Amino acid sequence: MDLVKRPRRLRMNSILREMIRETSLDVGDLIYPLFVVPGDNIKEEIDSMPGVYHFSIDLLVEEVKEVRDLGIPAILLFGVPSYKDELGSEAYSEEGIVQKAVREIKEKVPEIVVITDVCMCGYTIHGHCGIVENGQVVNDKTIDYIAKIALSHVEAGADIVAPSDMMDGRVAAIRKLLDSKGFVNTPIMAYSAKYASSFYGPFREAANSFPQFGDRKSYQMDYGNSNEALREIALDIEEGADIVMVKPALSYLDIIRRVKDNFNIPIAAYNVSGEYSMVKAAAKMGWIDEKSVVLEILTSIKRAGADIVITYFAKDVAKWLITL
Repeated sequence: MDLVKRPRRLRMNSILREMIRETSLDVGDLIYPLFVVPGDNIKEEIDSMPGVYHFSIDLLVEEVKEVRDLGIPAILLFGVPSYKDELGSEAYSEEGIVQKAVREIKEKVPEIVVITDVCMCGYTIHGHCGIVENGQVVNDKTIDYIAKIALSHVEAGADIVAPSDMMDGRVAAIRKLLDSKGFVNTPIMAYSAKYASSFYGPFREAANSFPQFGDRKSYQMDYGNSNEALREIALDIEEGADIVMVKPALSYLDIIRRVKDNFNIPIAAYNVSGEYSMVKAAAKMGWIDEKSVVLEILTSIKRAGADIVITYFAKDVAKWLITL
């Protein structure tokens, strides 16, 4: 007689399901984003991102210690400066908020991997990711500043720099400058396929980085494009990127998969602020179970091919994984 095919045999109990699980989420896969602000004794919750805070450097160090103790290997640091100008000069100042924070973290919590976001949008009065001339973001002049920012972060002690500006040629400019200064072993994690997404709103509140005119569609990618992402990834690898990133993650799982299938390089995916806030809002209303949804989302990002997941849920996930 014909045998009935029974895939359910291996789903009948939790031990069997765990034994054959194809994709697992581990705390070592996670990077936790943090926002640092000027001042002392500051820990202020960001309205649109419940559970995410602005920290002054003193309390940021305490937060980083907790992150380390949870087993999360790395943080991604964003600065909110006290001063903005046309050139984003605090972004590359030795006394900039990120530079001071990095020095303090590496002194007090040296074992954590500190990754710094390298961009200008939060530091410029116009809120764009580069130098603006005649109402346009100019590419080649901007990359000189982006490289200068990256160097200042590395000189302060950053372990990895992560350029997020999406200017053409910025990875090569950073690599050349870092190498010329002796930082040949500092990796670059490039925001390689960064889309012009509507999911960034809460982050822009957190970083105070809204563009003051127009939008960022002339340098961030069109969300309808997939082949373009592969071209961007290939260019960044050619220019010296050590890790490439897809951002956002959840609506771009197909992009992560295509990158995984086409390139032999570590892939990071950014579970961005809008994705975080939607889950938080639905959980607050009682419409979803937050823990179950978050673990499913982050596992799907890994299943798509991401090696590293940047997420505001990292601390929660680390605690949940301990109890599973």
